[in-house]
Amino acid sequence: MKFTLGFRKVKHEDLDFLLELRRKTMTQHLLAAGIRMTDEEHLVRIKEHFYESHIVLADRKPIGLIKMGIVALNDTHKSLHIRQLQIMPKFQGKGVGSKVIMVVKKRALQLCLPITLNVLLKNPARGLYLRHGFQVEKKTRLEFQLRCPLTVIAA
Repeated sequence: MKFTLGFRKVKHEDLDFLLELRRKTMTQHLLAAGIRMTDEEHLVRIKEHFYESHIVLADRKPIGLIKMGIVALNDTHKSLHIRQLQIMPKFQGKGVGSKVIMVVKKRALQLCLPITLNVLLKNPARGLYLRHGFQVEKKTRLEFQLRCPLTVIAA
């Protein structure tokens, strides 16, 4: 499947797409973690850090979401934190996630920051992150906390 990947800032008109995307990409993983969410709860999560969100486009059509921002890890260290990365199921396994991660790595390199993210324990997306050099920093009862150090990003 050949397509041109792009990004654009999220708009309020995207809420219906974002709700559908979240339902299709997160419901099974949330249920596996014992979490049931209503549409209203999904919308709350969608609206968190809304203006740090970008729609992922394939041939100018929305196929996903990347939401990231700079977070303080402690008093002296920060990271570029991927809050959400979701790709419509029919585009998964086609290299879209890898391309998005490469864009995030370029941004992290510009900022001279490591990348962090959390992924649910049973979410197979963890494999994508591990392939791109992320390392498990911590495991909770719900998720893995992953980190991609600047040395790996710069390599």
